[in-house]
Amino acid sequence: MMAFASDRCSEKHIGITTRQLKGEDIFSFGAKDNGKKLKKPKPWKHTQAITPAQLRQMRDEFWDTAPHYGGQKEIWDALRAAADSDLALAQTIVDSAGIIVSNSDMTLCYDERGAKYELPKYVLSEPTNLIRDG
Repeated sequence: MMAFASDRCSEKHIGITTRQLKGEDIFSFGAKDNGKKLKKPKPWKHTQAITPAQLRQMRDEFWDTAPHYGGQKEIWDALRAAADSDLALAQTIVDSAGIIVSNSDMTLCYDERGAKYELPKYVLSEPTNLIRDG
């Protein structure tokens, strides 16, 4: 007997997959769990204290140039959206985009074709020596 039980399945998958639950085949729709669960990046210190405006500029420059180093634009866009989100939403974004997270802080990821995506810490979190206003 087949049953739809997406509300009873906690596993995430792309496409349709089956698993046993109480003797029934269960179909689950949604995103696939592609790698490690995301975690907050470890605290880090920039080589010199920087302002929020300088950090924004560094991030903008990275995201503007990153697609030119290879990989798919759609994956870069998803990584940027994930980097700008809280952990729960970031996890949903990378899972939905089929991004394979190699390092749980997202500094190293791959797409389903094997293309490598390296993200610097400054696009994922603020340095401990960020100069705060006031």
